[in-house]
Amino acid sequence: MKKLKAELAKIKKERQEYLDGWQRCKADSINARKDNEARAARSAELLRESLVHDIIPALDSFDMAAGNEAWAEVSDGWRSGMEYVRNQLIDALKRHGIERFGKVGEAFEPALHEVVEERDDIAGEPGTVVRILRYGYRTNERVLRPAQIVLKSSRDN
Repeated sequence: MKKLKAELAKIKKERQEYLDGWQRCKADSINARKDNEARAARSAELLRESLVHDIIPALDSFDMAAGNEAWAEVSDGWRSGMEYVRNQLIDALKRHGIERFGKVGEAFEPALHEVVEERDDIAGEPGTVVRILRYGYRTNERVLRPAQIVLKSSRDN
């Protein structure tokens, strides 16, 4: 009887070791899958941001053209076509979670705005954006490029 009890204890111990090993293996597999999913998501995010950084200069060029005095001399059809293409690019970025930001009149936020110039001779509230030089772009998580702005300074003339 002692021999059977000892053998039973040995078998129970082996069974527990196998069960523990199987559970560790299963947990390792789950963790590896989660790590792979996180890596894939991060890779997709980096690819998206890289693409955005390639598209932003084209949008800047559209904006500079539209802000140029010669823009008014361009035929309406051509101007409409250029604006349509620019809007398509902006909409494509939105569909992929990229927001374009920067608005005249909004309060200055150091995390979102890069002050290129301060002016006190332009109408507006002190500490607000009075001109957008280049729009900013962000995802939900972070700013990809701050908006470059002209800030209304607090000095009075």
